Order: sequence, then structure tokens, then C-alpha cells
Amino acid sequence: MGRLFGTDGIRGRVNSHPMQPELVLRLGLAAGQYFRNGNKRHRVVIGKDTRLSGYVFESALTSGFCAAGMDVFLVGPLPTPAISFLTRNMRADLGVVISASHNPYMDNGIKFFDKDGFKLADSVEDEIAAMVTSPDFVWKSPDHDQVGRARKIQDSPGRYIVELKHSFPAGMTLDGLTIVLDCAHGAAYRVAPLIFEELGARVITLGIEPDGLNINKGCGSLHPEVLAAKVREHRADIGLALDGDADRLIVVDEYGAILDGDQIMAVCADEMMAQGALAGNTLVSTVMSNMALEVFMQERGGRLLRTKVGDRYVVEEMRKGGYVLGGEQSGHLVFMKHSTTGDGTLAALQLLSIMVGRQKPISEIAGLLTPYPQKLVNLKVKKKVPFDTVPIIKDAVRHAEDRLGRTGRVLLRYSGTETLARIMVEAQDQALVDELCASLTEAVEAGLA
Repeated sequence: MGRLFGTDGIRGRVNSHPMQPELVLRLGLAAGQYFRNGNKRHRVVIGKDTRLSGYVFESALTSGFCAAGMDVFLVGPLPTPAISFLTRNMRADLGVVISASHNPYMDNGIKFFDKDGFKLADSVEDEIAAMVTSPDFVWKSPDHDQVGRARKIQDSPGRYIVELKHSFPAGMTLDGLTIVLDCAHGAAYRVAPLIFEELGARVITLGIEPDGLNINKGCGSLHPEVLAAKVREHRADIGLALDGDADRLIVVDEYGAILDGDQIMAVCADEMMAQGALAGNTLVSTVMSNMALEVFMQERGGRLLRTKVGDRYVVEEMRKGGYVLGGEQSGHLVFMKHSTTGDGTLAALQLLSIMVGRQKPISEIAGLLTPYPQKLVNLKVKKKVPFDTVPIIKDAVRHAEDRLGRTGRVLLRYSGTETLARIMVEAQDQALVDELCASLTEAVEAGLA
């Protein structure tokens, strides 16, 4: 059956393993028992995005947690980072997000935050998973008068809005700026527009009419071309695209050019180094970040520290080394001074503060980094066999690396949430990238057939 938890919690097709109500009920029981210590009242915050199936899993989790003796605070549709914040703010023992992030509506997922707002370590997830999947596990149910209560918290959006506005420099406003904001019909559809409007911007909104089925559909960070067209149409200063749970950000400049997480990190790292605020002059990112970002940091006397894919691993490295800025090319950006997890709206505010402070357009600021040509192919696979155990794949990788030398990279990995092999090649020569990516894809297809 494989590991229950992937790189970002549990995720899958609704009503198929593992996203089945009966399993999610057991998940609530298991997590409730794991985090319940002693006789005091224990609390869990549960939030979700706008998927139709959120009602199913919200009810199942609530039943499990209450049966395990935990009180449940339901906050409704809110961004993933808002749940991280509210878990800390409300002194809860645990936070839970029901979301499949950038996936389509027919998928859903569940991820956890500990009392400090950090995603759970692999070892903790594995212990909880063992409780869920073991048919012989003995539940330590509380006495009948110690089961939990559930209630809705009405003011949670306002708490999050105030918290994010506090991350923006005091005395600075967004007066005079026109922002096009795409909320992907997702979790930020209510709160994100208000944040930018209250700071003074003129906000033109997209993706703020969720119906349970349209999350991420032709909009948001997966489809920034829609945002780009709207930015050009309205001659806006910047476009901001969030994903379904609003923990990632993709930016469009005033000309409609799309900027990914690497380019945003370069701008923020450059500003923080200039202010002496980048701890160890170190930026933390994953193996997916472009080589140009690594060169960019080196040229400025800094360094890029890489982790495996997943913003949780970026955060773990940041905590271990005391670093303050990290993220992923996909747009997960972590500003540890303000948050314990990736937050697309927070990242947008940090970028906007640089724009306003420098009084320069985003195209000029983001011109600091020109990414190397990079190509990524996602290949559907039946099973995830270690690449280095398949001779034809090993030979193809060795050949590609010999061709690239020190001027490019090859990366083969499996998706942590889907049955996909990801094949990535980057170099300074686009033709070489295309050639090597095609040969590697052919080798992987043949080797895993």
C-alpha cells in the first residue's frame, strides 16, 4: 500500500484510498490519541479550502477528534498558512488543513501542523499512520464524559488579516498601485483581496467565486497566463496568483511576464542581504530550483542550500540552521520572521514592500535573475522503482551528465503525491536541454515499461 503520508500530507482522489471517510475518521482518532496528553482539555483547529468534498472530511475528522477527547475549532475555508497561524494563536495542540493544494476538485488531502505551527516530522506521521492502518491497534478511548466538543470560530478570517498586515512595514501603504489578484476560486477568496485593499491598493480580482468544483480550474498559480492577460488589459502594476490553498505565489510583471518562485526568492534574498537581514547570507531551496539562482547567490557572496522537494523539508533545514528565507520554484516561499510555513499572500506583501521601498516597477526589480532553460516532463508510471536500479535509465543519466558537465543538471525523481516520474534537465543551451530531456524520457519509459 506504501507510505500513507506523502511530501505534503495525505492526498488522493475522493472516495478512493486514502481519501475515504472511514480512513479519515480513523485518522482523526489516531491523531487525537497521539496528541492528547493528560487530563486537560485538548484542542484542534480544522480548516479547509473550497472543494465540495471538504464537508465530508471535515465531518469525519471532527467525529474522530471528538471521540478521541479533543475539542474541535472549525474555521471554514481559509488558507493553509492561516491554519498554521491560528493553531499558534489559539494555543491549540494541533492544526489540520483539508486541501489538495493545486490539484483539481476531485482530489483532496489532509495535512497537520503541530502546536508551534510547523508541519509534522516524517517520524510522527509514520507513527500516526501505523495507528490508522493497523487492524489490531488498541484505542485508548476517553471516558464518556471526556469526549470533545466542536464549534465554529467566526472571527478567524479577521485574525489572519490583521496578522498579515502586521508583516508589512509600518507607515508604508500600497496607495496608487493597481494589483490583479487571482485567488484560484480557493481558500483565499475572501481574505486576500481585503488585505491588499486595506493597505491601499486598487485590487482587480479573479477566481473569487468558488462553487466547490472550480478550484484551480483554468485559474490561479497553475494558469498564470490568464492573470497575465488581465494585467495587460488593465495596465496594472503587478499580478499575483495564488493556488487552491494559498500557500504558493506566482507573480506577473506589468508587461505580463511570468515570474516563478526562484525569481521572487532572488529579489527578496538580494534585499535582505543588502539590509544585513539574511541569516548566514543563506537561501534555502530544493533540488528543483534553477542553477541560475545558485550562481546568483554565489556572485553576491551568499549561498543556496538545497533540500529534497517539499516545503516542509525547506522549513526543517531553515530551523536547523537558523535561516530566515527559503522556498521552492513552484512558489512556496517561507519568511521565518513572519510565518512557519509557505504563505502566498505574505510573500506577495514582502515583494510589494520592496517595490514600494525602491520605487521601481517589478519588471526592473525581477530582472536580477534570468533562469537557465529548464524542461520538466511528468511521466505516468505504474510503480516507483529506484532509478539507479534500472540499467537503461542509469546509462541515459550518465550520458546526459557527461554532455552537460558543470553547465547544467539532470534530476529524476518521483512525485510524492502522484504516481508520476519527474524528469528535469536544465542548461544554458535550450537545444541541448530539449535533446537530453527527450532521450531521458525515452529511457525512463522503456525502463519502467
